[in-house]
Amino acid sequence: MNAKSTWHWKYTDSYEYMDRVQTGLPPLMIVVACNGGIQGKESCDALPETADEIADSVHGAYQAGASVVHVHARNPANFTEPARTTEVWLEVNAKIRERCPDIVINNTTGGGPTSTMQDRLACLDARPELASLNLTPDMSRFRLKERRAPLPHPRDALEFDECTPFTYGLVEQYAGQMKRRGIRPELETYHTGGAWVIRDLIEKELIDAPYLIQTVMGAQTASFPTPENVLALLREFPDGAIWLCSGLGPFQLHMTTLAIMLGGHARVGLEDNLYLRRGQKLRSNAEVVERTVRISHELNREIATPAQARELLGLSASPTRY
Repeated sequence: MNAKSTWHWKYTDSYEYMDRVQTGLPPLMIVVACNGGIQGKESCDALPETADEIADSVHGAYQAGASVVHVHARNPANFTEPARTTEVWLEVNAKIRERCPDIVINNTTGGGPTSTMQDRLACLDARPELASLNLTPDMSRFRLKERRAPLPHPRDALEFDECTPFTYGLVEQYAGQMKRRGIRPELETYHTGGAWVIRDLIEKELIDAPYLIQTVMGAQTASFPTPENVLALLREFPDGAIWLCSGLGPFQLHMTTLAIMLGGHARVGLEDNLYLRRGQKLRSNAEVVERTVRISHELNREIATPAQARELLGLSASPTRY
């Protein structure tokens, strides 16, 4: 397979889109965002927290059709906090790899509200194949439910009003750390302003094509999760970009289905959304991956295997071993 001609194309080119629909859109890469760094079992019983729970949940999603996992390790001394050390990340990555021999592992540098900027870099020495890279400041205000015993590490309800202050310099530092380790960044853009930062990283030769760009739709202070805003983001993509789309909460299904229709790729999972439908919480990450597979097949798109995802992303065909 010639990855360049088969996978990489301009998503907003009407003529190429119509041709692709007729000749066949490329296989769909499904990324499972398995847990996140903020909510835990106080919000949904299915959210994995321990390394073993994470590996088991990812394995179910992998069997259902996920070829990439985006993962947040938790602090084993307090599951309500993100991991702070490389050793914890190594344990999580090793257990995922044991259960899912060829899945692509994507560690977050997003962390959580209590993470320092140095904490966020701890995952890179755990040798992920991808790592997320936020491109712009991230401002949000939210309430976390009370965490009650018998859950471990109970706590009161919490209120957050915070901003993660990513700057050009910090983004360049993170990108440089990833490049030195041979880790491909997953570039997370929340609005069209992220395109300025992507261009800066390309000009400074801190990132290489293919550029994996995730459009995060529905987050606070992000672009509203509408089709027209998705298209506005796509128009700013550089040549050689791979589009991954996420939608938060009730917007996950609609945003990822739009991406499937347009030839992009889908991120689903309990980090972004806890519900299968109104009033019915997800029982597992596998359940939402299974639904994504069904939708993709109805739209005449096959599901990418981990080997195909590696080809798409320009990664080694040999998975990292731990």
